[in-house]
Amino acid sequence: MAQSYDVLVIGAGPGGYVAAIRAAQLGLKVACVEREHLGGICLNWGCIPTKAMLRSSEVFHLMHRAKEFGLKADGIDYDLDAVVKRSRGVAKQLSGGIGHLFKKNKVTTIMGDAKLTGKGKVTVTTDKGTEEIEAKNIVLATGARARNLPGLEADGERVWNYKHALVPPHMPKKLLVIGSGAIGIEFASFYNTLGAETTVVEVMDRILPVEDEEISKFAKKQFEKQGMKILQKAIVQGLDRQKDKVIATIESNGKKAEHEFDTVISAVGIVGNVEGLGLEEAGIKVEKSHVIVDEYCRTGVEGVYAIGDLAGAPWLAHKASHEGVMVAELISGRNDVHPVRPESIAGCTYCQPQVASVGLTEAQAREAGHDIKVGHFPFIGNGKAIALGEPEGMVKTIFDKSTGELLGAHMIGAEVTELIQGYVVGRQLETTEEDLAHTVFPHPTLSEMMHESVLDADGRAIHF
Repeated sequence: MAQSYDVLVIGAGPGGYVAAIRAAQLGLKVACVEREHLGGICLNWGCIPTKAMLRSSEVFHLMHRAKEFGLKADGIDYDLDAVVKRSRGVAKQLSGGIGHLFKKNKVTTIMGDAKLTGKGKVTVTTDKGTEEIEAKNIVLATGARARNLPGLEADGERVWNYKHALVPPHMPKKLLVIGSGAIGIEFASFYNTLGAETTVVEVMDRILPVEDEEISKFAKKQFEKQGMKILQKAIVQGLDRQKDKVIATIESNGKKAEHEFDTVISAVGIVGNVEGLGLEEAGIKVEKSHVIVDEYCRTGVEGVYAIGDLAGAPWLAHKASHEGVMVAELISGRNDVHPVRPESIAGCTYCQPQVASVGLTEAQAREAGHDIKVGHFPFIGNGKAIALGEPEGMVKTIFDKSTGELLGAHMIGAEVTELIQGYVVGRQLETTEEDLAHTVFPHPTLSEMMHESVLDADGRAIHF
């Protein structure tokens, strides 16, 4: 007889495991199917281990600046194997924690591959054979994987994807990073800091193309100061893979040229894990490798939901987790469920300097027809930033001139990935420019720059 559940979650990444736990908290009988690792890509091969590695490179960078802080440090070096080992240990610790949370919340864990086989029916293939499961509600949370472009496919030796870059077979000496989104720039920042001669190629007209244009330009200048070579409006047309090197044919400014590297990281986007799930047979619509859903993550097939990267942009772990909670509460029958608002979800890139943003860019705000006013404040005008030895950066805020609505906020500099949440809360509470202007920010903190940027929108900034 088939096991029966109120909710079956397929995928235990940051969307799936959160959906499972929240559904269980609400008194539902829940199972979660995962084919590889509890925690999915984020905890095991994405968000968490990359931040652990980036922290190592950040400390390494600061060690070289010891003299600035009145300190002495000699013989500064790194052990790449030890850096990777720490990163993997952090990932393992958190992945194991999810298993504990599942047990605590009485979520049944099933390791295997799941496939929809009928209304409310799923077949799971495990190492012991196949198992039939029935569920009143099914949540698809299978995530996404690195996109492979023809000719640029990762091989794990000289051409890497994000997984290879997290457990590198060697330290790159001359590195090519294809793509300047968050993944590409974070790996470029990590390896460049450790001494790799790094080139970043971006097909768009600027790096970090989803960010505000001012932030992208500022980031480019900072990366170039750190020794990176940035090629914009450029295309890698082919890779000639040899035993100890890769010859890349790059077209830039209408000219083709061959460039030699010992390592290439391909970071050209992601595709949803839609294969083998029986989606088409179930009547679930897929477009460009992502499941089509409404604002409540409903697929259009009764009792089937899709969340996280599988359901499309923005491809962020925190968006997936929030959708997981929303869907669990929707299934439980709660009547106070609100859809996730993508425009109020922050994006963070953990390069050096960090980049963070929420809401509309200046260009998007103008295109949407808003009459806007914009405020800026530089890190160099902030006492805490100077004391930290981090004077490079800025905060930018965008308001609707007539209503005072905070349309967008964009930051680059030290710890902005922590600061951005202040503006996220502001947008969620529909805070106005006046509300923020009248808010008292603690001193000395980096957050004071958020206040000054708001004031600057009216020409009222004090320290700049």
